[in-house]
Amino acid sequence: QVQLVESGGGSVQAGGSLRLSCVASGNRDSNFCMAWIRQVPGKDHEAVAMIGSDGRPSSAPSVEGRFAISYDNAKNTLYLQMNNLKPEDTGMYYCTAGCLISKDFALAAADYWGQGTQVTVSS
Repeated sequence: QVQLVESGGGSVQAGGSLRLSCVASGNRDSNFCMAWIRQVPGKDHEAVAMIGSDGRPSSAPSVEGRFAISYDNAKNTLYLQMNNLKPEDTGMYYCTAGCLISKDFALAAADYWGQGTQVTVSS
């Protein structure tokens, strides 16, 4: 079992920044894919950034150049730095582990999910 606890969500105006954090605990495989997946009401969940089993970070085209994912091994913490936020970034953001995400980020699934943290961007 893997436990994931997110923090750092909030409300900001368009153009602002937020940093999400996710502390991972439990029997996490060091080769686990980890990802941030967001859920917008009325839409399928969308993967926005991931660190693959090879340790390489990547981002969805919709957030490329604005969002950056990273992992601190010493703190067992996954981060998502979000800059130049837009109203369409509004949603519930979930930290996930054991993820499976297509190369175009169109499909996403994960074995473990955190409870989610809300991000609201106003125009």
